[in-house]
Amino acid sequence: MVFSSYNFIFLFFTILMVLYFLMPPRWREGRNLLLLAFSLFFYAYSGLKFLPLMLVSIAINYVGGLLAAPGRQRQKLWLYLTVAANLALLGWFKYANFVGDSFAAIHINLPIPEVVLPIGISFFTFQGMSYVIDVSRGEAEPEYNPLRVALYIALFPQLVAGPIVRYTTIADEIVNRKENLSDFSDGTVRFLFGLAKKLVLANGIGIMSDQIYAIPAQSLTVTLAWLGPISHGLQLYFDFSGYSDMAIGLGQMFGFHFLENFNYPFISRSVAELWRRWHISLSSWFRDYVYIPLGGSRKGLPRQVFNLVVVWALTGLWHGAAWNFVLWGLFFCALLMGERFLWGKALKKLGILGNLYTLICWNLSLALFRGDTVSYAAGMIKAMLGGAPFMDRRTTYFLLEYGAVLLLGIVASLPIKVWVQNWLQARADRPTAQLVLIWGPKLLSLGLLVVCYIKLVSSTFNPFIYFRF
Repeated sequence: MVFSSYNFIFLFFTILMVLYFLMPPRWREGRNLLLLAFSLFFYAYSGLKFLPLMLVSIAINYVGGLLAAPGRQRQKLWLYLTVAANLALLGWFKYANFVGDSFAAIHINLPIPEVVLPIGISFFTFQGMSYVIDVSRGEAEPEYNPLRVALYIALFPQLVAGPIVRYTTIADEIVNRKENLSDFSDGTVRFLFGLAKKLVLANGIGIMSDQIYAIPAQSLTVTLAWLGPISHGLQLYFDFSGYSDMAIGLGQMFGFHFLENFNYPFISRSVAELWRRWHISLSSWFRDYVYIPLGGSRKGLPRQVFNLVVVWALTGLWHGAAWNFVLWGLFFCALLMGERFLWGKALKKLGILGNLYTLICWNLSLALFRGDTVSYAAGMIKAMLGGAPFMDRRTTYFLLEYGAVLLLGIVASLPIKVWVQNWLQARADRPTAQLVLIWGPKLLSLGLLVVCYIKLVSSTFNPFIYFRF
């Protein structure tokens, strides 16, 4: 089940909302139990056979949180065993086929059956591990009520595509949240803006991206080779940030306040800044639970380089079980080390040219990220760098057919909303400015709801890219 569907909007969410708010607020555990039941149904709807896996993950992390708490005997042992159990589940379901295919490529056949990837396993596994690790560090209290741990891991807004929510962020709200009309209104607006990002921009640009990437690499021109990553990068951004907006909005409707996951990454003036703005919850997860525990930058330059390589190889693997994703992660690792040790100071002096540098690096990386094979990615990068004819009629066709939605996507990726809000807040003493600040987003979101309804009626192209992670 996806958020941008009839079944979710008009059945699942509507029924849950009615039942939830008919229940008195003082029945906090009752509301939690209702949310948990609907969350498990939400997950089972996408594949009932994977529901036991979700329940096993919850049980592992609930028991692990109790046994790995400070003061327990063999605390570290239980922590390591719990993390190992989480990684074993993730490794088998996400990477078993990858390992088998990699060995088969060198003529070693391993008896690995075909494994189907459960939806959202990377997200809920990382959440479960972060809970146990935070408890073992004394940063979170162990939760003795298993239903609360289950709600934290399985909560449907962020269950299958993030953001990756830390237990410390919502631990108090699981027990003491205060739902109110203001939060519900703001959450609804946020959800509708995210829905529009998904249905209008991501889906519209995604059709163009899919068509370009279906062209053999040797048939690409320079302009087509650039239009492919540009369109896919915008599709990826609006798909994932739109989902994050919807998740944050849904959480807010029910009294939960998730942290931001995107902050206009395409205005970045360095690759390092881009990764501080893109998929923030994942970047911070790897920083806090992998990079810093490995020693970060505290143990000398060789160890720092090693730590960065490990983190970015794992970041690539997290995004997909294929060698092109590993190379994608290592590509960013090389750029980040270059910015840190070689050209970082010069980059700061480039000003707006730093944006151009960052966008060029980003789009080159998407040849690896979106290409089905390393050889396809190499062919696309070769074309991007001039190893192909410059342009043909296909480029004209794509620009005429999709140029409007592509331009709209480029404009929408800029922080225009922030600029307008800042301009209005500077004039907050004027009644008109206050009126626009209060009612502008609400009225605009209602207009977007109409547009989204039309899109739901008229289109069947509605994938969620990050569901595969």
